[in-house]
Parts: sequence; structure tokens; C-alpha cells
Amino acid sequence: MAEPKELETKTMLLNVGPAHPAMHGVVQIKVQLDGEIVRKADIEIGYLHRAFEKECENSTYTQCFPYTDRLNYVSPLINNFAFAAAVEQLMDLEIPPRCNYIRVIMSEISRITDHLTCIGASAMELGAFSAFLYMIKAREWLYELIESVTGARLTISYARIGGVKADLPEEFAKQCRAALEKTREVIQEMDDLLTRNRIFYDRTRGIGIISPEKARSYGITGPFLRSTGEDYDVRKVFPYFGYDRFDFDVPIGERGDNYDRYLVRMEEMRQSIRIIEQALDSIPEGPTNVDPEGHIIDPDLMADLGKFGKTAGLLHNEVLIEPTLKGSEKRYHDRLHAATKEAWLPPKEKVYASIEALMNHFKIIMLGHGVRPPKGEVYFPVEGANGELGFYIVSDGTDRPWRVRCHPPCFPIMAALDHIIEGDQLADIVPTFGSVNMIAGELDR
Repeated sequence: MAEPKELETKTMLLNVGPAHPAMHGVVQIKVQLDGEIVRKADIEIGYLHRAFEKECENSTYTQCFPYTDRLNYVSPLINNFAFAAAVEQLMDLEIPPRCNYIRVIMSEISRITDHLTCIGASAMELGAFSAFLYMIKAREWLYELIESVTGARLTISYARIGGVKADLPEEFAKQCRAALEKTREVIQEMDDLLTRNRIFYDRTRGIGIISPEKARSYGITGPFLRSTGEDYDVRKVFPYFGYDRFDFDVPIGERGDNYDRYLVRMEEMRQSIRIIEQALDSIPEGPTNVDPEGHIIDPDLMADLGKFGKTAGLLHNEVLIEPTLKGSEKRYHDRLHAATKEAWLPPKEKVYASIEALMNHFKIIMLGHGVRPPKGEVYFPVEGANGELGFYIVSDGTDRPWRVRCHPPCFPIMAALDHIIEGDQLADIVPTFGSVNMIAGELDR
């Protein structure tokens, strides 16, 4: 009787994405499979090259803000403020305390919306669709807050070099506290639904592990790094916007797996709520309800009076402006912008009634003039929702940056993803990729 031949085994090459629901339509993972085990992986990210950096180099400093909105479009406020802070450091601008508090509040709201989206979408991809609906419900409350301040939900363009577009609405503090309280309840409900859920636990615990040494070698930051036990948070190590005034903890994990990354993000949302509530309690100079100096008039009337030289007492009036400009009146101006005419637009009241303010307005807006930082270079990092987000800017003294370089937090994680998923099963790719919280706009910029 003939001896049976040994079975010949082969590995199989499989494309996961880019046309895959979990790959965002822009990421392709070529995996070499031995049965269900991933033996080798090759990550391709180049399906969405936005040319963000080159677009900024062809635009004025102020025109760059809409481009930063599209980096991490789930938490665009953090991108806005990081770019503004880099230019401000280049120009040595001192920002009013109230403006810094506003930036902290809005950044932490954005961090919560980002984590809600990440956890909700990751849970949905594992079959927990109810968790996704709960998280999106809470995110909607926070988007409504953001819209009340900026006029938009996602593409907000709220920051300005030297300040912010407008002050907080009069009822913002009350609305914010109510939304945060409801969000805190949703986070606790998600904790009850997911944290000890047997299926969720088994699908995430011990999966997608990376060691702290390997994470550091790739330059990984944010919740992904902190899940390995590394205590690094830009808000603590290099405080900016006055983060050192606030009492908050930096949650860290132990194993560096998908489950720890989930736990870190859950606790970070609670800490963000804690920061926002402290900021609301101590924010200086609340909004003014009335202007005791003069009367409110229509902008066309003020402009006509200025044209005909009837300027006596005109600057003491307040202009009745459209809703999208609310909060930018002169009574709010000094508390929101750096004290230099080289960076901020003058209030509309002065533009309509004063030739000097009108000239100042045109100088800031017109091409070839605008905001002109001195020659030099700067790198300014902030703690984005996914890790360290930094902008490196080189100025040649003109109104356009000579070089802009963005350090996106999810790029180093994607560089390490092949190492992370190798040895796990094919089905584990989706939860591991979800824990990266990859944002295509900042990844392939």
C-alpha cells in the first residue's frame, strides 16, 4: 500500500479594501493568510492625497484654516487651534486669557465627539449597533453646541490668528453643562453595555497588541500609546492654552491591546468633561448683555454716516450684524484677540465709521499684505484626539507660509499596523483598524 503524500499547504493573498466598509474606501491592506492567521501584511494609504501642505503654501495664513478643518474632520477645532497657535508663536503674540479658555473648552468638546465616533463605529463593526446609536446620539448634542458657537458642525473655521472668530453665546454655559450631563450618562450606559460584554471582551482583549518599546520606536502617541502604559500627553508634558491650570488625570492601560485602547478613550471622555466644567467655572469676563456706551444701528446707516463725515460719536455705537458674526462685536473684541493690529480684523463698528480701521481691514485681507510673520520657523504640538498633532511652519516674511508640514497622529500608527495585525486572525483586522481611529484627511494629506 502506497504511503500517503504529505499535504501541501500554501498561503493565500487577500486584498482587504479599499472597497471595504471598514477601510473608509481609501485604505488597502494586502494580507498573506495561512488559513485564518495573518502571516504578513502590507498597508497602502495612498488613495486620498489631499495636498494639504502644498495648498497652504499657496494660500495666505488666514486662508489655511478651512484646509485644517478637513484634516481630522471629526474634531476640526483642535486642528484650527493648533495651526493658529503655531503662527502666533512665530509672531510672538500673547493671547487673552478668555480666548485660551474658549480654546480649551472647544478642544475638549471636540475630543469627546471624536472618541464617541471612534468607539461607536468600532463597536458597530463588531455587531453592537445599539452602542453606535447611543454614541451618535450623544455626539449630536455636542455638535449642536459647536454649531451654536461657530455656526457650523464640522467645517467650522472658527480659529483666527491671534484669537477666535467670535465669543461664546450668552446661554452657552447653561447649554454646555446640560449637554455634558446627558453625555456623561450615555458614557456610563456604554460602560454598562460594552465593558463587561462577553462578546466585545473576547473580540478585543489580547488582540492588536503592541509593546511600549515598539510604540515609541514608531513615534506613536495619543490613546494608542497610552494603552501600552506610557504616560505621555502633550497637555501635561508641554502645557498650552493654560492646560496646567486644570486638574485632570491621564488614563493609561497595561497590555496595549484593543480593549485597553477602548478603556483609555472611555476615561478620556470623562476627563474632558471634567476639564470643561472647570473651565466654565473659572472663565474670565463673561459675555456682556448690553452696551452702555451707545445705541445699536444698522451697518448701512453707519457706513453712510461715515462717508458723509458725520462721525461724531459714531464709534460709540454698536452695529446690528448678521447672526454669523454674532460675538465679534467690539464689546467682545479685546477679550478674544491679541493686542496687535498685525493679526486681527478690527470690529465692524470701527470699519464702517473709521478710515483707519477700514485700511487695517483691507491690509489684513488683501493678497500680498495680510498676516506677515517674521522670517523664521516654528513647530507647535497639541494633544489631538488621536495623539500629538503638530504644525511645522517656515516663514519667509511674506503673507504666505514658505513651508507647512503637518505631523498627523494616526500616520505613525498606520506605519506600525502591519506589525500589529500579523499573528492575529483575519477577523481581528477590523477591530484593530477601528482602534487606530484612522482619519483619511490627516493620514494622506
